[in-house]
Amino acid sequence: MLELRPGCENCNKPLPPDSPDARICSYECTFCADCVDNVVHNVCPNCGGNFVPRPIRPARDWKGGNFLGNDPATTKVTYKPVDKSLFAPLLAALRDMPPEQR
Repeated sequence: MLELRPGCENCNKPLPPDSPDARICSYECTFCADCVDNVVHNVCPNCGGNFVPRPIRPARDWKGGNFLGNDPATTKVTYKPVDKSLFAPLLAALRDMPPEQR
């Protein structure tokens, strides 16, 4: 189950569970849309994968107890600002490569 991390790993912008601005990679690294578009350019600095919009967990119990009340978002903050000089070689290698070829 997704953790629904509370903020952007790079800029620490709050990303509540219902945020349409949250982006995740396949390892659930979490960034805001602005950082994905303008800082990491759709290349996860942790794994090299791409980002997709994070699903929004229903706030209401529509069926079977599958909702935010039973499965709350984590409160553990993951704040690891991207070191642009260390990230540059990975970005150069992967920025123009389609995610399915990485």
